[in-house]
Amino acid sequence: MEDKASQEKQTAQMNTTKAPQKVEVVVANPTTNPDVNILGELSIFFLRIGFSLLMVHHGLEKLQDPQGFADFVVGKYFPFLPGDPVIWTFGAAITQLVCPLGLALGIFSRLSALGLFSTMAFAVYFHIMDTGLEGFPLAVVESHNYAFELSFIYGAISLYFLCAGPGRLALFRQTNKITYYPKSN
Repeated sequence: MEDKASQEKQTAQMNTTKAPQKVEVVVANPTTNPDVNILGELSIFFLRIGFSLLMVHHGLEKLQDPQGFADFVVGKYFPFLPGDPVIWTFGAAITQLVCPLGLALGIFSRLSALGLFSTMAFAVYFHIMDTGLEGFPLAVVESHNYAFELSFIYGAISLYFLCAGPGRLALFRQTNKITYYPKSN
């Protein structure tokens, strides 16, 4: 009993003189669970690639006529944004060109998803301000889709990748360890 108490005292003295110790907590170790849902991972991979390709299209579309987009969308529906609407147009276009590349490759995928989510939030806002809710959710509209529907779906997909990450089939997949440095007394 005395040995244990003296050992604890000695350990406490050593801890106060040393730098904080690093403690790693394994949240989920893939080696302990060899059953990988390959169909699920492939589905996430194809969703990530397909979504990224579609986002590139929207970025290129803005670059085709930046002044028109700036005048009829940014200037008209986002007057609260500071600065020139053309700068915001190029910002959205670049976001929709660079972030899909990062997301598709799995490089800075959550940051890329955040950029895409923010552009889609602005797109949903634009469509709702332009056409309203169009009787959502029970109305049948003439065009068969609500104007905000596609932007909302893209936003939901980007929110998924923001929260869940790119899946296992990514270039820079994070490890499943959390490093914690306890406070020293």
